[in-house]
Amino acid sequence: MDSKIPSYQFLNSEKTEEMLKVFKGERTGWVQVGEKKWFFPYRYTEQGEGFYNFKAKSSDTWVISYPRSGTTWTQELVWLLSNNLDYETAGKIKLAERFPFLEFSMFNHPEVTKALLNWNKGDPVKQQLCKEIARPGYQLLEALPSPRFIKTHFPLSLLPNILDSGCKIVYVARNPKDVAVSWYIQNKAFITQGYIGEFPEFWNYFKNDLTAWSPYWEHLKEAWNQRNHKNLLFLFYEELQADFLSTIKRVAKFLDKSYNDEELKKLIDYLDIKNFKNNPMVNFEELQDCGILLMKGVFVRQGQNGNWKSVFSREIEEEADQWIADNLKDTDLVFPTKNQ
Repeated sequence: MDSKIPSYQFLNSEKTEEMLKVFKGERTGWVQVGEKKWFFPYRYTEQGEGFYNFKAKSSDTWVISYPRSGTTWTQELVWLLSNNLDYETAGKIKLAERFPFLEFSMFNHPEVTKALLNWNKGDPVKQQLCKEIARPGYQLLEALPSPRFIKTHFPLSLLPNILDSGCKIVYVARNPKDVAVSWYIQNKAFITQGYIGEFPEFWNYFKNDLTAWSPYWEHLKEAWNQRNHKNLLFLFYEELQADFLSTIKRVAKFLDKSYNDEELKKLIDYLDIKNFKNNPMVNFEELQDCGILLMKGVFVRQGQNGNWKSVFSREIEEEADQWIADNLKDTDLVFPTKNQ
Protein backbone atom coordinates (compact mmCIF):
# COMPACT_ATOMS: atom_id res chain seq x y z
CA MET A 1 0.00 0.00 0.00
CA ASP A 2 1.24 3.48 -0.82
CA SER A 3 2.14 5.46 2.27
CA LYS A 4 1.54 8.84 0.68
CA ILE A 5 -1.68 10.43 -0.42
CA PRO A 6 -2.64 10.46 -4.10
CA SER A 7 -1.38 13.43 -6.05
CA TYR A 8 -3.48 16.57 -5.90
CA GLN A 9 -3.72 19.92 -7.59
CA PHE A 10 -5.01 23.23 -6.30
CA LEU A 11 -8.21 24.53 -7.82
CA ASN A 12 -7.38 27.18 -10.41
CA SER A 13 -7.03 30.71 -9.07
CA GLU A 14 -9.99 32.17 -10.94
CA LYS A 15 -12.47 29.58 -9.63
CA THR A 16 -10.91 29.78 -6.16
CA GLU A 17 -11.40 33.54 -6.04
CA GLU A 18 -15.01 33.13 -7.15
CA MET A 19 -15.80 30.43 -4.59
CA LEU A 20 -14.10 32.14 -1.66
CA LYS A 21 -16.66 34.93 -2.06
CA VAL A 22 -19.57 32.59 -1.36
CA PHE A 23 -18.02 29.86 0.83
CA LYS A 24 -16.97 32.09 3.72
CA GLY A 25 -15.85 29.23 5.97
CA GLU A 26 -12.89 28.46 3.75
CA ARG A 27 -10.19 31.13 3.70
CA THR A 28 -7.41 29.58 1.61
CA GLY A 29 -8.77 27.41 -1.20
CA TRP A 30 -9.42 23.87 -2.34
CA VAL A 31 -7.64 20.88 -3.82
CA GLN A 32 -8.69 18.17 -6.26
CA VAL A 33 -7.26 14.81 -5.26
CA GLY A 34 -6.26 11.93 -7.52
CA GLU A 35 -7.49 11.07 -11.01
CA LYS A 36 -11.12 11.45 -9.98
CA LYS A 37 -10.44 14.93 -8.56
CA TRP A 38 -12.01 14.43 -5.14
CA PHE A 39 -12.76 17.92 -3.85
CA PHE A 40 -11.53 19.07 -0.42
CA PRO A 41 -10.53 22.26 1.41
CA TYR A 42 -6.83 23.04 1.47
CA ARG A 43 -6.30 21.37 4.86
CA TYR A 44 -6.32 18.06 3.05
CA THR A 45 -2.76 18.94 2.04
CA GLU A 46 -1.83 18.92 5.76
CA GLN A 47 -3.97 16.05 7.02
CA GLY A 48 -4.64 13.88 3.97
CA GLU A 49 -1.75 11.50 4.56
CA GLY A 50 -3.00 10.77 8.08
CA PHE A 51 -6.46 9.94 6.74
CA TYR A 52 -5.19 7.94 3.77
CA ASN A 53 -2.98 5.79 6.01
CA PHE A 54 -5.51 5.40 8.83
CA LYS A 55 -5.78 1.68 9.61
CA ALA A 56 -9.20 0.13 9.89
CA LYS A 57 -9.48 -2.79 12.31
CA SER A 58 -11.49 -5.97 11.82
CA SER A 59 -13.54 -5.02 14.90
CA ASP A 60 -14.53 -1.62 13.44
CA THR A 61 -17.96 -0.74 12.11
CA TRP A 62 -18.07 2.06 9.55
CA VAL A 63 -20.90 4.10 8.09
CA ILE A 64 -19.85 5.64 4.78
CA SER A 65 -21.86 8.00 2.59
CA TYR A 66 -21.80 11.04 0.41
CA PRO A 67 -23.00 13.90 2.71
CA ARG A 68 -26.71 14.29 3.41
CA SER A 69 -27.65 10.75 2.47
CA GLY A 70 -29.23 9.68 5.74
CA THR A 71 -25.90 9.23 7.50
CA THR A 72 -26.93 10.28 11.01
CA TRP A 73 -30.06 8.11 10.99
CA THR A 74 -28.00 5.15 9.73
CA GLN A 75 -25.32 5.73 12.37
CA GLU A 76 -27.77 5.59 15.24
CA LEU A 77 -29.45 2.52 13.75
CA VAL A 78 -26.12 0.73 13.31
CA TRP A 79 -24.88 1.68 16.77
CA LEU A 80 -28.03 0.46 18.53
CA LEU A 81 -28.19 -2.80 16.57
CA SER A 82 -24.50 -3.42 17.30
CA ASN A 83 -24.86 -2.62 21.00
CA ASN A 84 -27.85 -4.73 21.98
CA LEU A 85 -30.29 -1.81 21.76
CA ASP A 86 -28.59 0.04 24.59
CA TYR A 87 -30.92 3.04 24.73
CA GLU A 88 -29.59 4.06 28.13
CA THR A 89 -26.09 4.75 26.80
CA ALA A 90 -27.52 6.27 23.61
CA GLY A 91 -29.47 8.68 25.81
CA LYS A 92 -26.40 9.78 27.78
CA ILE A 93 -23.54 9.92 25.28
CA LYS A 94 -23.79 12.01 22.13
CA LEU A 95 -23.67 10.19 18.81
CA ALA A 96 -20.61 12.21 17.81
CA GLU A 97 -18.71 10.60 20.71
CA ARG A 98 -20.06 7.09 20.17
CA PHE A 99 -19.55 7.29 16.41
CA PRO A 100 -16.80 9.86 15.63
CA PHE A 101 -16.56 11.63 12.28
CA LEU A 102 -13.14 10.81 10.83
CA GLU A 103 -12.35 13.89 8.76
CA PHE A 104 -14.38 16.89 9.94
CA SER A 105 -11.15 18.58 11.06
CA MET A 106 -10.35 19.39 7.42
CA PHE A 107 -13.23 21.85 7.39
CA ASN A 108 -12.07 23.80 10.41
CA HIS A 109 -9.92 26.51 8.90
CA PRO A 110 -7.48 27.87 11.53
CA GLU A 111 -8.94 31.38 11.17
CA VAL A 112 -12.47 30.07 11.77
CA THR A 113 -11.30 28.06 14.79
CA LYS A 114 -9.59 31.16 16.15
CA ALA A 115 -12.80 33.18 15.73
CA LEU A 116 -14.84 30.47 17.46
CA LEU A 117 -12.42 30.33 20.39
CA ASN A 118 -12.67 34.09 20.71
CA TRP A 119 -16.48 34.00 20.44
CA ASN A 120 -16.61 31.41 23.24
CA LYS A 121 -14.11 33.24 25.43
CA GLY A 122 -14.96 32.66 29.06
CA ASP A 123 -16.57 29.27 28.44
CA PRO A 124 -13.83 26.63 28.68
CA VAL A 125 -16.23 23.77 27.86
CA LYS A 126 -17.26 25.32 24.54
CA GLN A 127 -13.69 26.31 23.77
CA GLN A 128 -12.58 22.73 24.33
CA LEU A 129 -15.27 21.51 21.94
CA CYS A 130 -13.99 23.90 19.25
CA LYS A 131 -10.46 22.58 19.77
CA GLU A 132 -11.57 18.95 19.67
CA ILE A 133 -13.52 19.43 16.44
CA ALA A 134 -10.41 20.89 14.81
CA ARG A 135 -8.33 17.87 15.86
CA PRO A 136 -7.81 15.27 13.10
CA GLY A 137 -10.06 12.26 13.60
CA TYR A 138 -7.25 9.80 12.96
CA GLN A 139 -5.59 11.02 16.17
CA LEU A 140 -8.77 10.63 18.20
CA LEU A 141 -9.71 7.24 16.75
CA GLU A 142 -6.27 5.68 17.07
CA ALA A 143 -6.56 6.25 20.82
CA LEU A 144 -10.02 4.68 21.14
CA PRO A 145 -10.48 1.11 22.33
CA SER A 146 -12.19 -1.47 20.16
CA PRO A 147 -14.84 -1.92 18.96
CA ARG A 148 -14.80 1.45 17.20
CA PHE A 149 -17.67 3.01 15.28
CA ILE A 150 -16.52 5.41 12.57
CA LYS A 151 -18.37 7.81 10.28
CA THR A 152 -16.75 9.07 7.10
CA HIS A 153 -17.71 10.71 3.83
CA PHE A 154 -14.47 9.62 2.17
CA PRO A 155 -14.94 7.42 -0.91
CA LEU A 156 -13.61 3.89 -0.69
CA SER A 157 -10.60 4.73 -2.88
CA LEU A 158 -9.33 7.21 -0.27
CA LEU A 159 -9.58 4.52 2.44
CA PRO A 160 -7.23 2.03 0.77
CA ASN A 161 -7.06 -0.67 3.46
CA ILE A 162 -10.70 -0.68 4.53
CA LEU A 163 -12.08 -3.48 2.33
CA ASP A 164 -9.24 -5.85 3.27
CA SER A 165 -9.37 -5.06 6.99
CA GLY A 166 -12.30 -7.34 7.82
CA CYS A 167 -14.35 -4.50 9.29
CA LYS A 168 -18.08 -4.03 8.69
CA ILE A 169 -19.05 -1.23 6.28
CA VAL A 170 -22.57 0.11 5.83
CA TYR A 171 -22.73 2.41 2.81
CA VAL A 172 -25.85 4.53 2.40
CA ALA A 173 -26.78 6.33 -0.84
CA ARG A 174 -29.54 8.81 -1.62
CA ASN A 175 -30.91 10.29 -4.83
CA PRO A 176 -28.90 13.35 -5.90
CA LYS A 177 -31.79 15.80 -6.07
CA ASP A 178 -32.60 15.43 -2.37
CA VAL A 179 -28.89 15.29 -1.55
CA ALA A 180 -28.27 18.60 -3.35
CA VAL A 181 -31.03 20.44 -1.48
CA SER A 182 -30.04 19.08 1.92
CA TRP A 183 -26.35 19.71 1.22
CA TYR A 184 -27.14 23.29 0.20
CA ILE A 185 -28.99 23.91 3.47
CA GLN A 186 -26.18 22.43 5.53
CA ASN A 187 -23.52 24.43 3.72
CA LYS A 188 -25.46 27.56 4.68
CA ALA A 189 -25.93 26.36 8.25
CA PHE A 190 -22.33 25.50 9.18
CA ILE A 191 -19.85 28.31 9.78
CA THR A 192 -17.12 25.91 8.62
CA GLN A 193 -18.62 26.09 5.11
CA GLY A 194 -20.40 29.42 5.42
CA TYR A 195 -22.13 29.37 2.04
CA ILE A 196 -23.95 32.65 1.38
CA GLY A 197 -25.13 32.09 -2.19
CA GLU A 198 -28.47 30.89 -3.54
CA PHE A 199 -29.46 27.38 -4.57
CA PRO A 200 -29.00 27.67 -8.37
CA GLU A 201 -25.36 28.65 -7.88
CA PHE A 202 -24.86 25.85 -5.35
CA TRP A 203 -26.48 23.35 -7.73
CA ASN A 204 -23.89 24.26 -10.36
CA TYR A 205 -21.05 23.67 -7.92
CA PHE A 206 -22.55 20.34 -6.85
CA LYS A 207 -23.25 19.17 -10.40
CA ASN A 208 -19.72 20.15 -11.50
CA ASP A 209 -18.02 18.31 -8.60
CA LEU A 210 -17.03 21.47 -6.74
CA THR A 211 -18.54 20.72 -3.33
CA ALA A 212 -16.72 18.73 -0.67
CA TRP A 213 -16.39 14.96 -1.14
CA SER A 214 -17.49 15.23 -4.76
CA PRO A 215 -17.71 13.80 -7.38
CA TYR A 216 -21.05 12.44 -6.18
CA TRP A 217 -21.39 9.80 -8.91
CA GLU A 218 -17.91 8.38 -8.50
CA HIS A 219 -18.53 8.16 -4.76
CA LEU A 220 -21.65 6.03 -5.25
CA LYS A 221 -20.25 3.94 -8.08
CA GLU A 222 -17.16 2.94 -6.12
CA ALA A 223 -19.36 1.55 -3.36
CA TRP A 224 -21.94 0.09 -5.77
CA ASN A 225 -19.16 -1.85 -7.48
CA GLN A 226 -18.33 -3.42 -4.11
CA ARG A 227 -21.95 -4.16 -3.14
CA ASN A 228 -21.33 -7.91 -3.22
CA HIS A 229 -18.28 -7.71 -0.97
CA LYS A 230 -18.94 -9.81 2.13
CA ASN A 231 -18.03 -6.94 4.47
CA LEU A 232 -20.01 -4.17 2.77
CA LEU A 233 -23.76 -3.57 2.88
CA PHE A 234 -25.04 -1.09 0.29
CA LEU A 235 -28.27 0.66 1.32
CA PHE A 236 -30.43 3.29 -0.30
CA TYR A 237 -31.91 5.91 1.99
CA GLU A 238 -35.11 5.42 0.01
CA GLU A 239 -35.19 1.78 1.14
CA LEU A 240 -35.08 2.89 4.77
CA GLN A 241 -37.99 5.20 4.04
CA ALA A 242 -40.08 2.70 2.08
CA ASP A 243 -39.75 -0.37 4.30
CA PHE A 244 -37.91 0.43 7.48
CA LEU A 245 -38.62 -2.92 9.18
CA SER A 246 -37.24 -5.16 6.45
CA THR A 247 -34.25 -2.85 5.93
CA ILE A 248 -33.48 -2.91 9.65
CA LYS A 249 -33.57 -6.71 9.52
CA ARG A 250 -31.07 -6.65 6.64
CA VAL A 251 -28.75 -4.38 8.62
CA ALA A 252 -29.09 -6.52 11.75
CA LYS A 253 -28.28 -9.69 9.79
CA PHE A 254 -25.23 -8.01 8.25
CA LEU A 255 -24.07 -7.05 11.75
CA ASP A 256 -24.68 -10.63 12.99
CA LYS A 257 -27.47 -9.50 15.30
CA SER A 258 -31.01 -10.77 15.79
CA TYR A 259 -33.97 -9.13 17.53
CA ASN A 260 -37.62 -10.08 17.97
CA ASP A 261 -40.53 -8.12 16.52
CA GLU A 262 -41.30 -6.34 19.77
CA GLU A 263 -37.72 -5.11 20.08
CA LEU A 264 -37.72 -3.96 16.47
CA LYS A 265 -41.02 -2.13 16.93
CA LYS A 266 -39.50 -0.18 19.81
CA LEU A 267 -36.44 0.61 17.70
CA ILE A 268 -38.60 1.86 14.82
CA ASP A 269 -40.48 4.16 17.18
CA TYR A 270 -37.21 5.43 18.67
CA LEU A 271 -35.87 6.23 15.17
CA ASP A 272 -39.11 7.77 13.89
CA ILE A 273 -38.12 11.15 12.45
CA LYS A 274 -40.59 12.98 14.72
CA ASN A 275 -38.66 11.67 17.73
CA PHE A 276 -35.24 11.52 16.14
CA LYS A 277 -34.99 15.17 15.10
CA ASN A 278 -35.73 16.26 18.68
CA ASN A 279 -33.14 13.92 20.22
CA PRO A 280 -30.33 16.12 21.65
CA MET A 281 -27.90 13.19 21.47
CA VAL A 282 -28.07 13.10 17.66
CA ASN A 283 -29.08 16.56 16.41
CA PHE A 284 -25.79 18.29 17.25
CA GLU A 285 -27.24 20.98 19.51
CA GLU A 286 -23.78 21.32 21.03
CA LEU A 287 -22.50 22.69 17.72
CA GLN A 288 -25.20 25.35 17.73
CA ASP A 289 -24.38 26.26 21.32
CA CYS A 290 -20.75 27.01 20.45
CA GLY A 291 -21.48 28.84 17.20
CA ILE A 292 -20.40 26.27 14.59
CA LEU A 293 -23.96 25.46 13.56
CA LEU A 294 -25.84 28.66 12.72
CA MET A 295 -29.37 27.31 12.29
CA LYS A 296 -31.41 24.98 14.44
CA GLY A 297 -33.00 21.83 13.04
CA VAL A 298 -30.87 21.50 9.91
CA PHE A 299 -28.69 18.53 10.80
CA VAL A 300 -31.59 16.14 11.26
CA ARG A 301 -34.31 17.68 9.12
CA GLN A 302 -37.50 16.24 7.63
CA GLY A 303 -36.27 12.77 6.82
CA GLN A 304 -38.39 12.61 3.67
CA ASN A 305 -37.83 12.00 0.00
CA GLY A 306 -38.86 14.40 -2.74
CA ASN A 307 -38.24 17.67 -0.88
CA TRP A 308 -36.22 18.84 -3.89
CA LYS A 309 -39.52 19.57 -5.63
CA SER A 310 -40.08 22.66 -3.50
CA VAL A 311 -36.63 24.08 -4.36
CA PHE A 312 -35.81 23.12 -7.95
CA SER A 313 -36.92 25.37 -10.77
CA ARG A 314 -38.25 23.67 -13.91
CA GLU A 315 -34.97 24.46 -15.66
CA ILE A 316 -32.86 22.91 -12.90
CA GLU A 317 -35.12 19.86 -12.77
CA GLU A 318 -34.70 19.26 -16.51
CA GLU A 319 -30.96 19.80 -16.24
CA ALA A 320 -30.76 17.42 -13.27
CA ASP A 321 -32.74 14.71 -15.07
CA GLN A 322 -30.34 14.83 -18.00
CA TRP A 323 -27.31 14.86 -15.68
CA ILE A 324 -28.64 11.81 -13.83
CA ALA A 325 -29.40 9.96 -17.08
CA ASP A 326 -25.92 10.69 -18.43
CA ASN A 327 -24.26 9.40 -15.29
CA LEU A 328 -26.31 6.22 -15.08
CA LYS A 329 -25.57 5.15 -18.66
CA ASP A 330 -22.44 3.18 -17.80
CA THR A 331 -23.75 1.45 -14.67
CA ASP A 332 -26.50 -0.87 -13.49
CA LEU A 333 -27.00 1.36 -10.45
CA VAL A 334 -30.74 2.01 -10.09
CA PHE A 335 -32.39 4.13 -7.43
CA PRO A 336 -35.36 2.39 -5.80
CA THR A 337 -37.80 5.27 -6.39
CA LYS A 338 -38.68 7.42 -9.37
CA ASN A 339 -38.18 10.76 -7.64
CA GLN A 340 -34.46 10.98 -8.19
